[in-house]
Amino acid sequence: MTEAPEPVDRPAFYALAPGGWRDYWSLLHPPYTLWHLSYVVLGAAIAPSLRVRWLLETIAAFFLAMGIAAHALDELHCRPLGTRIPKGVLIGLAVGGLAGAAALGVDGALESTAWICLLIPVGVFLVVAYNLELFGGVVHSDVWFAAAWGGFPTITAFVAQAGRLSAAAVLMAGACTVLSLAQRILSTPVRRLRRRVVDVAGEIRLDDGSVEPLDATALRAAPERALRLLSLAVPLAAAALLAARLL
Repeated sequence: MTEAPEPVDRPAFYALAPGGWRDYWSLLHPPYTLWHLSYVVLGAAIAPSLRVRWLLETIAAFFLAMGIAAHALDELHCRPLGTRIPKGVLIGLAVGGLAGAAALGVDGALESTAWICLLIPVGVFLVVAYNLELFGGVVHSDVWFAAAWGGFPTITAFVAQAGRLSAAAVLMAGACTVLSLAQRILSTPVRRLRRRVVDVAGEIRLDDGSVEPLDATALRAAPERALRLLSLAVPLAAAALLAARLL
């Protein structure tokens, strides 16, 4: 009698089984995309005056660039999520996402502040260079991730509102960069355990003589739980600050 195969770990805790619409859900990395879009809200919310239209446009631009284009390029590059989305569709999502984000940026530059013109090419560069691991992967590092997905959205959102930088914006961008760096430090070993590690065997012996099994699930449990909680905490903090400004 043939034994049933061992269940295969999902490539991420939010990933669904491959195929159909589920691939597009997984491609969006919903908890992390919401987390990163929260940095847009945090940047805008500390501006001297808050214009809802520009906040919505900035959120939409970063959703297209980060939530869609960046993740499509990442999946196109090495299929980390194992989706069945055709190559042509991924290319279309990447190009369309970046084009839409750039168009929203141009609208902001024309009607809000010309400084956004300097930020548009920076954003396009970060999405393409990071996710395709250009320049030998130099840009694909923890620090670049933290700056690109944490600090940059915060700065851009503030500039879209205020038309300038301020000490408060720099400090908030620094905080969001550190939060993104913490995310990266937690998520890197979790991804490795889920996607690359075939087997982990061992045990933990405690001073009371008890023994606990040590496997891949046990190793990733704490950092993954922290990621789940942070992916809720940061959006809640952003929503609270936004409510304080609007209500």
